[in-house]
Amino acid sequence: MTTKTNRSYFVNRAAAVALSVFAGLFSLQAGAESIAIYAGKLFDSSNGKLLEDRTIHIVDGRVESVQKGFAKRDRERLVDLREYTVLPGLMDMHSHLTYEFGPRAYMESFSWNTADFTLRGVDAAHRTLQAGFTTIRNLGDHDNVTVSLRNAINKGLVEGPRIYTAAKTIATTGGHADPTNGLRQDLMGNPGPVDGVIDGPISARKAIRQRYKDGADLIKITATGGVLSVAKSGQNPQFMQDELEAIVEAAKDYGFTVAVHAHGKEGMIRAIRAGVDSIEHGTYMDNEVMDLMRRNNTWFVPTLMAGEWVTEKSAIEGFLPDLVRPKAATMGPLMQDTFSRAHKRGVKIAFGTDTGVTRHGDNAREFLLMVQGGMSPADALRSATWNAAQLLQVQDELGSISEGKIADIIAVAGNPLEDISEMQRVLFVMKEGVIYKESSELPGDVFLEQDISG
Repeated sequence: MTTKTNRSYFVNRAAAVALSVFAGLFSLQAGAESIAIYAGKLFDSSNGKLLEDRTIHIVDGRVESVQKGFAKRDRERLVDLREYTVLPGLMDMHSHLTYEFGPRAYMESFSWNTADFTLRGVDAAHRTLQAGFTTIRNLGDHDNVTVSLRNAINKGLVEGPRIYTAAKTIATTGGHADPTNGLRQDLMGNPGPVDGVIDGPISARKAIRQRYKDGADLIKITATGGVLSVAKSGQNPQFMQDELEAIVEAAKDYGFTVAVHAHGKEGMIRAIRAGVDSIEHGTYMDNEVMDLMRRNNTWFVPTLMAGEWVTEKSAIEGFLPDLVRPKAATMGPLMQDTFSRAHKRGVKIAFGTDTGVTRHGDNAREFLLMVQGGMSPADALRSATWNAAQLLQVQDELGSISEGKIADIIAVAGNPLEDISEMQRVLFVMKEGVIYKESSELPGDVFLEQDISG
């Protein structure tokens, strides 16, 4: 054997040994990803019941099984939550991570750079996850920031919830989400589908295709006027029927669902008939609209926190623009009653807050308002787990703690079926098998030492 051959042999042998060691380390690391959670109470979101004394077995970020009693397996790490109520990770179907409304919000489009909105989104995402919300729909943003934020979270570069984003909202000229509303004439310009403004079926289709190009996960449109836009009407219909039908038809071609901001009755009726997936806000919804939603299997996302917030702020002199303030004072107080009537009539309801109008991280206040509006605590929790997963069409992956699903798991100290305010005090957050929050209120480190002896 030549010297050159000897050298080659030893290099290859060393590489093989190193590879073997690495493989062994990787195997140990993979083994450490097996976790057992002892749950004193476990919320079964499929039926709204609490189960007693369950062990959740998690392997590689997914629920392998849920068993009665407390029994961990060999090589499993133990998370001891026997004194707590364990629930699926919460899901907010209406959020805006790049916004957080305040007196200077209307000036941010002029004074903030894209990087400023990005940094706010990073902070908002962190607060949202810490509050127990492991999945959100982001329904409109600045400069497609949440597309990049979603990707960064998926890569593990940033901590935050799983994001399904609509990127830029689609409006009509002068509509609720037209970004040039309220500007002086020479600044208005003529925004088009790339900017989220359409007129007619052709530009509607182009806007859908642009969202696909931008990397959006779903579509958000503003079918009626809104409360906070600098425009006179908060409820007038702002899309024609042929525009809505073009949007839904094109969206289906690209695998998009369609979420619809709508306050006024006529705009809701047009959108529902066109085949959209959800109505957001729904302030002036009446029995005719509700029955149409039931027949068309359309979801309602009520955003009660936003209604409460605009009602409060409308009473503060100078907080809102003069054109906005009367809309807020009139429409805000109606939203709670609309929710109560829709719930009683059997409309399908999924949890959504419109956070970004309100403070990120306070999302769980929506549960209190839903219960005040006549919904049981169990159904309120189901709206943010089981129902939300159905609306997102990810029910095979999320929405419950059950075999094969992603291990998004949270815990609270008390019983939220007796006191729904417990949801505002989430102590433990796991997303895809990784712990992101372990409150100091828990008794020491919830992780017990790995037991390899069984």
